[in-house]
Amino acid sequence: MFSILAAALLGTTLIQGSSLVTRRSTTALTRSQIDSYTPYTYYASAAFCTPAQTLAWNCGTNCAGNPTFEPVASGGDSYPVQYWFVGYDPALNTVIVSHQGSNPSHIFPLVTDADFFLTNLDSTLFPGLSSSIEVHSGFKDAQAKTATEVLSAVQTALSKYSTTSVTMVGHSLGAAITLLDSVYLPLHLPAGTTFKTIGYGLPRVGNQAFANYVDANLHLTHVNNKEDPIPICPGRFMGFVHPAGEVHIEDSGEWAACPGQDNESTECIVGDVPNIFESNESDHDGPYNGVEMGC
Repeated sequence: MFSILAAALLGTTLIQGSSLVTRRSTTALTRSQIDSYTPYTYYASAAFCTPAQTLAWNCGTNCAGNPTFEPVASGGDSYPVQYWFVGYDPALNTVIVSHQGSNPSHIFPLVTDADFFLTNLDSTLFPGLSSSIEVHSGFKDAQAKTATEVLSAVQTALSKYSTTSVTMVGHSLGAAITLLDSVYLPLHLPAGTTFKTIGYGLPRVGNQAFANYVDANLHLTHVNNKEDPIPICPGRFMGFVHPAGEVHIEDSGEWAACPGQDNESTECIVGDVPNIFESNESDHDGPYNGVEMGC
């Protein structure tokens, strides 16, 4: 256990060694682009609230951030099943799927413990995927606990509101579950349905084949805040790889779009936080353009 955790603490040092870090150019987001994420940030934060609150859409600031949202279903008990909710946003004309996040003390064991490993996805939930695709066993189990309920709720919402758009959001562990939902749901919903995924503080979820599949088939953005340690875990030395789509919030407040997988520019999370010793747990919950995660 010590060797796994120690390696996780050293993080990218094991990958980079003495070689020069490759820097790929980043692009600063405009103020309007940054603000466009705010509705989704509130949805990710709202998933920390109880199912009763989200089903009534009565959860304080998070619900007030999207006042016209129409809830369809909610569930979970926080532990061992993360809260989740599904509904429709008429302003965005999309079905929203959101999964509860976690704080660093809860997710660190998942991303550093040797009891968790890369494994294939369940062929019943994920039919037709290549056996080369592997994901974190703990994240796989967490997603499976709510998969069929979420699918049923999304089907209901698509039919009720006559939309073909699904947007999935989540923070931390919720972002990991959401990313797996983003692979799962398109396999079971009608052709012509469009999908978008926005995660915050996303840990690495799968291997190179998984990251490549995500890049080829999903529309993913994962937002990392400053020196958050969670996005650099589990370590790349364990075979985990981040898909493309990173947006990194700099200390200056600038949001940088980081192209490619695990971009090693110092303007992106891997370059900015080479190991956990140089991270700051308090950055995990935000703020994300003024929004702190939590209910």
